[in-house]
Amino acid sequence: MPSVSWYDWFSKLLARGAGRSITFTLACAVVVAWLATGPLFHYSDTWQLVINTATTIITFLMVFLIQHTQNKDTEALQIKLDELIRATKGAHNALIDLEESTEQQLHAFKQKYEALAKAAQRNLQTGEPDTGSPEIGAQG
Repeated sequence: MPSVSWYDWFSKLLARGAGRSITFTLACAVVVAWLATGPLFHYSDTWQLVINTATTIITFLMVFLIQHTQNKDTEALQIKLDELIRATKGAHNALIDLEESTEQQLHAFKQKYEALAKAAQRNLQTGEPDTGSPEIGAQG
């Protein structure tokens, strides 16, 4: 297995830590401590600037961290779904790379699946089974 880059390791560690309840509690404690120091600093512009700057920097960095971990998780999930489609008998292999389709192609697939859902609902109303794998055409 290839070695993990420092950024992958660090972002995974930070993302896990940021999502814990203790992290939220600590952030709340920092805000409460900041509020408590207001009278000490006479609610000055510098006092306000401290919290504004800190939260802006943390938010800015977290955007990139979250995006990185989200991209990685989404790609891994997509690969797993692609493998399930590939390994399922009767599945449309054209769906494997669906995330690379244009909006028009996605819309065409969606319309076909909506039509299948409506037909299945009609079948249920008439007492027929709603299962099966009717051909919808592999081309969008």
